[in-house]
Amino acid sequence: MTSRLVAGEAEERLANFMKQYQEDYKRMYCESSYAWWDSAILGSKEAFERSAAATLAISKYHSDAQKYEELKRLRAEAQNATPLEKRAAYVAEREFEQAQIPHELNEKIVNLSSEIEQIFQTQRATLQDVEYTNNELLAMLEKETNSQKRYEIWDALKQVGELVAPKMIELAKLRNEAAVKLGYKNYWEMTVSFQEFNPDELIAIFEELDRLTAPYFCKMKSKLDSELREKFGVEKIMPWHYDNPFFQQAPPSAKVNANEFYAGITGQDIVDVASRYYATLGFDVSPILKNSDLFEKEGKSQHGFANDMNREGDVRILCNIKPDAEWMDTQLHELGHGIYDYNLDRSLPYNIRSVSHIFTTEGIAMLFGAKARDPQWLIENRNVTPERAKEVAPALMEQRLREQLIFCRWTLVMTFFEKALYENPDQDLNRLWGETTARYQHLDPLMNRNKADWAAKPHFVIAPVYYHNYMLGELFGAQVRKSLEAQAQNDPQEFGRLLREKVFQPGDSLPWQEFVKNATGEPLSVNAFISELEEADSAIE
Repeated sequence: MTSRLVAGEAEERLANFMKQYQEDYKRMYCESSYAWWDSAILGSKEAFERSAAATLAISKYHSDAQKYEELKRLRAEAQNATPLEKRAAYVAEREFEQAQIPHELNEKIVNLSSEIEQIFQTQRATLQDVEYTNNELLAMLEKETNSQKRYEIWDALKQVGELVAPKMIELAKLRNEAAVKLGYKNYWEMTVSFQEFNPDELIAIFEELDRLTAPYFCKMKSKLDSELREKFGVEKIMPWHYDNPFFQQAPPSAKVNANEFYAGITGQDIVDVASRYYATLGFDVSPILKNSDLFEKEGKSQHGFANDMNREGDVRILCNIKPDAEWMDTQLHELGHGIYDYNLDRSLPYNIRSVSHIFTTEGIAMLFGAKARDPQWLIENRNVTPERAKEVAPALMEQRLREQLIFCRWTLVMTFFEKALYENPDQDLNRLWGETTARYQHLDPLMNRNKADWAAKPHFVIAPVYYHNYMLGELFGAQVRKSLEAQAQNDPQEFGRLLREKVFQPGDSLPWQEFVKNATGEPLSVNAFISELEEADSAIE
């Protein structure tokens, strides 16, 4: 019979376990982070192999069943550990739990993910036997007025889907196999659970968003489609008449083109404008930009992201900047992630020296990205005259409403499609995609088109079961605007201080539910977001 531990012994053992764990975790995290960065920059097979090996090393470490059982026991016994110690141990235990699958299966998952990711990064679509980057195709789509040619560009943007779809279905089945071994129904349920969501409560939020945004979306889309029918001289609007290939962003406004505010500048000017803006809030982003990679190059990832490389100050962003409103938005967005990471309390235990939740960092990033088209921000940061800003303010407000509604409905597509994908990877996913986009985006289901358009979205591989966090980020961002921006009373330095103290510095020291309430004064809900929609809709009328 095991003797009872003397007072404080369990806490000491837990502290010793976690001390060694933090040292090991830091080493593995850094190796993985820098290898992943190299793969995103270089795009080479060797770089992706190094990244996959580093990711596997973390999984292999956490797959140690003996360590997992020891941590569970110590965590249960150490009742008098400090709240920070308990949180760090809980987060570590969840890492171990996720890795309790056979090494051979995990290796298959990581290697196949890396293989598909490399295809996404290096594939260039062909149009009339000429290769194009995504940026080039999107620029062509924005300018093209001929419907047939628009379809051909739109179709080219989906070409990668046919290449990766079989591999993505295989990957979904492997992920499901891993989830079942851990006691979950499927990978979707497992992943949202590890993100500290109750699956039923998460779906309830999105069902509420569907119900509350549907009337506004129908009204907005009816007007938008009418404008596009006139613009393109067609009787029926098809998916390729929207400038974004997934209809996740609004087409440019017919009343104001936000690119006018960025005419005649360079990509470096975009960087400089963002840097000066963040300085007004009290954030020096030069340490972030120092090691960042901001412009297009061969083999490099065509997307944008931020990464905290070592949780000790080496925060970087990757972009492919063009001198336009979209990349101004993206630069502000990614630097929003960056300042969050850079201003974390670095005295926190290493494994919780990270953002509170993936949706909280997305919320901050989207809050800042939206500034690129905000009239007051344009006056202060792009030398737009007050008269011009006042003139275009109604059109910019309407465009902002369209962006919010279109993005919200797009996240409904991603959330419900991905849930269904993992519930049954063998179903007709091409047809399901058409039905889902028809249901939530009111797009023509294109029943005669049997192509894997869904698989052209890299998030299914690169960030699986993640997209719902973008929308939850919008909800969080709306609550930050309602609370912290209001408290700051138009003082940018004060707003920056509140963000640093209430949002950034706590890191992952609290469950997200408690963090959101502490930061914004109320639990996460759709209320602030819906209020913004209602206010904008009323103002436009």
